[in-house]
Amino acid sequence: MPSNRFTIPEIRARKGQEPLVVLTAYTTPLARLLDPHVDILLVGDSLGMVVYGMESTHGVTLEMMIEHTKAVMRGSSKACVISDMPFGSYQESPQQAFRNAARLINETACAGVKLEGGVEMAETVRFLAERGIPVWAHVGLMPQHKHAYGGFKVQGKGKDQAEAILRDAVAVSDAGAFALLIEGVPEQLGRQITETVTIPTVGIGASPHCDGQVLVTEDILGLVTDYSPKFVKR
Repeated sequence: MPSNRFTIPEIRARKGQEPLVVLTAYTTPLARLLDPHVDILLVGDSLGMVVYGMESTHGVTLEMMIEHTKAVMRGSSKACVISDMPFGSYQESPQQAFRNAARLINETACAGVKLEGGVEMAETVRFLAERGIPVWAHVGLMPQHKHAYGGFKVQGKGKDQAEAILRDAVAVSDAGAFALLIEGVPEQLGRQITETVTIPTVGIGASPHCDGQVLVTEDILGLVTDYSPKFVKR
């Protein structure tokens, strides 16, 4: 049966063109509501905090991501659905990442996976991309590194840190990621990364000059009351 979903090549083609519209979805009803209005639905591991009330994303399992991605796929027909790789499911080795990413895609029929990391994950991004798994990379503020940061803090304020994040972005872009999520960095750095890499960038608290924007839907709707990112407009 032919699919009319927005595709990975179409995402790539939006570099420097019409901005990509991305929102999170974790359930079938919300996916149905959002599907006509977005290019990409992201099943983020943020569901651990938003849906389950966890303090971080670390408690999210691969099984949880699979079930919620299935739910979003059932509720959508137009948007490209991308699912997060949860903490501990890909960092050990490229081989571990491939096994779990293949399972996530095979069991849900989503279009690709998202994973966090820069230079240190470039080998894994390349390993997956060369084997047919579309990878959306994620640099800057990475929620799975919350404990290392001491909380959800803007990254890249200093010169050395900004240069390191730029290196991260270039590394995963060169490794074959189809797009790049930039989170929680100064506007100037977000713009610099967008102008440097050849793949589309999607910002969240980064820069309006990215090739698209993503937000957690529940943040926009005011359903999350204990923490509200300053860049969210309700």
